[in-house]
Amino acid sequence: MQLDWDDLRVFLAVARGETLSAAGRALRRDPATVGRRIARLEEATGAALFLRAPSGYGLTEAGERLLIHAEDVEQAVARGTEVLRGSADRLTGQVRIGAPDGCANFLLPRVCAGIRRRHPELELQIVALPRVVNLSRREADFAIAVSPPAAGRLTVQKITDYHLHLVAHRRYLRNAPKIRRLADVARHPVIGYIPDMIFDTELDYLAEIGADSVALASNAVSVQLGFLRAGAGLGIAHDFSLPYVPGLRKILADEFSLSRSYFLVRHAGDARSDRLRRVGDLLAQGVRAEVARLEALA
Repeated sequence: MQLDWDDLRVFLAVARGETLSAAGRALRRDPATVGRRIARLEEATGAALFLRAPSGYGLTEAGERLLIHAEDVEQAVARGTEVLRGSADRLTGQVRIGAPDGCANFLLPRVCAGIRRRHPELELQIVALPRVVNLSRREADFAIAVSPPAAGRLTVQKITDYHLHLVAHRRYLRNAPKIRRLADVARHPVIGYIPDMIFDTELDYLAEIGADSVALASNAVSVQLGFLRAGAGLGIAHDFSLPYVPGLRKILADEFSLSRSYFLVRHAGDARSDRLRRVGDLLAQGVRAEVARLEALA
């Protein structure tokens, strides 16, 4: 049988939303209508595309095979739309970027503002999540990650390295016991991530200083910086965040530092979209430059 684009749009919405109600919201259609379309599609193809369960819809083997074809068609439609919109130099439309909240808070606003000044018809959205963004479900067009993903039809590009140091607010350091070596950290309250909510081993900074407990914790970098700003103890912070909290001071900078990397992740098929390729290049260049600029100020 020959599938049309509307059939594939419905299929993709259910595959990504994993429920009829989520697909209905994405398509602005009644969930019952979506369910009937999927049933008709399965009847026409002669294959079960989804496994139904109380928790939602999961793809079968046949569904996984169709997903690859459907995403290729989606990209072809997007490329055709780009051509019809006109100017090859003008970037337009919506692009969503998922990123860890440190990057989302301190790097991406300035980067995205700069991109949009050059391309005012571009609509940029930043999704700040304390977890890995799921590109397969199209939560975003791009993800910035601290570890390159090992699975999926994805392309990965290293953007840049960044650095972190042990820090405390000068208000805390005035009255706290002196910190002359790393072992002295055990005498101070430590601020960091909630241990069982660390979604990437690259974020398990406190293991690097031998801290066995966290006095004040949050899954958000901005909240951790709030604790530090309040003079509540010691923590590990991105160098690029330090210019935003002037009272923070590096501790044992010659003895202890961490280096991590950011990676730009996208769907493999998106490489054929000139618009997304160009946006990806601008994002990578912008983040690289912003990390360098802020680290020089730290």
